[in-house]
Amino acid sequence: METFDALMQGFAVAITPVNLLWALAGCTLGTAVGVLPGLGPALTIALLLPITFKVEATAAFILFAGIYYGAMYGGSTTSILLNTPGESATIVTALEGNRMARKGRAAAALATAAIGSFVAGTIATIGLTFLAPVVVEFALKFGPAEYFSLMVLAFVTVSAVLGSSALRGLACLFFGIWLGLIGIDLQTGQPRFTFGLVELLDGINVIVVAVGLFAVGETLYLAARHRYGNDEVIPMTGSLWMTVEDWARSWKAWLRGTFIGFPIGAMPAGGAEVPTFLSYYVEKKLSKKPEEFGHGAIEGVAGPEAANNASAAGVLVPMLTLGLPTSATAAIMLSAFQSYGINPGPLLLQNQPQLVWGLIASLYIGNVMLIVLNLPLVGLWVKILQIPAPLLYGGILVFATIGTYGISQSWIDLLLLYAIGGVGYLMRRYDFPAAPVIIGMILGPLAEQEFRRAMTINQGDPSVFLTKPLSAVLLALALAALLGPHLYRRLKR
Repeated sequence: METFDALMQGFAVAITPVNLLWALAGCTLGTAVGVLPGLGPALTIALLLPITFKVEATAAFILFAGIYYGAMYGGSTTSILLNTPGESATIVTALEGNRMARKGRAAAALATAAIGSFVAGTIATIGLTFLAPVVVEFALKFGPAEYFSLMVLAFVTVSAVLGSSALRGLACLFFGIWLGLIGIDLQTGQPRFTFGLVELLDGINVIVVAVGLFAVGETLYLAARHRYGNDEVIPMTGSLWMTVEDWARSWKAWLRGTFIGFPIGAMPAGGAEVPTFLSYYVEKKLSKKPEEFGHGAIEGVAGPEAANNASAAGVLVPMLTLGLPTSATAAIMLSAFQSYGINPGPLLLQNQPQLVWGLIASLYIGNVMLIVLNLPLVGLWVKILQIPAPLLYGGILVFATIGTYGISQSWIDLLLLYAIGGVGYLMRRYDFPAAPVIIGMILGPLAEQEFRRAMTINQGDPSVFLTKPLSAVLLALALAALLGPHLYRRLKR
């Protein structure tokens, strides 16, 4: 009952005219970004991080959440009509969706994707509403040792999952931790890794790093790989109304995709890629017409799209309750919390109930907005693909430069922005994941603080991390996540 009352208070925050406009802006921008190949919610939110210095926190996070959900909706449009996934999570949608489009069933594919996204997003948001307080009650029992071990588990799992290899992911993680440790040590007062530069005594702003890696670095990579000439956009054909058979084949896939996507998204090694592929595999096994898979099976669009959107709500569970980002977008949103001086974690629901419940309530509203924006206006979103790429990339770099300079009016920040952007380009070019850098930069100093607290409380005895049962279990899971895949491959050989 307390959860329901808190949600009602959240709706009172979310339905104010100003916050409704922020939600609409986020949903619209997110859908547009999802449609554009190569761009995604992480890049867009990184580009908008400088607004955190001017916009009230609740409004900013309603905007960011709208962008996140909207990009999940919009990515299916490009996958189906252009056979070019806008996000890695929509790769599976392209397998069957584009085949349907080539058979003249593009409208039905877009309809099942949009309705499935709405169903999954709504159910998963209900799960977030009632699961978040439960996770918080459990997390409040954590001490410094348990928190440090939990962060170690997050470091290992996220680095292993987001990278093409665990070694590359961990290398990026340690680079991020090093960036986070630059500045004055708060306990000893000694400068660390500043190279004698006074400008680095306060550390590097995480916004500069996020914008550099995701906006500048990604844009440079996309521009370098830009292909001259237009891809073939398959025209919209047929009615947007699904047939009775389409409904019969889709609704079970929507539900199955939801219940696959949400729990996997909520795991420390979650994300959207694993549940979408798993959903596709499940639908292929359970389908009464498996021969259609690979040739335009509607279940192959409905299930993965539902899993994709359900995982987006699942990712918010560990971020809001434990302060652990499990995707690139969640890492960027976590850096926005730091900009406001807010530490996500178990106390967030107690200290910032208006922000948390207003954000959750806005997700319900955003889902309704997105189904209205996507189904009737799909023809409009397709026209966005006609924007010349040089203008798009140039605009992103201009906004990144202006936004970063506006934070501190410092030329050092601009120098760092493009230096880190160059590193981001090389990381993207050689398949090093960028998300672990942000995760390491944010969680690294927090992990160091919890480690020091645990050692101080236990008079310098490191065995505390193994004698406390929960801490030992978390470290064992981290070790298994790090060594398990390697041992499995060795045994398989």
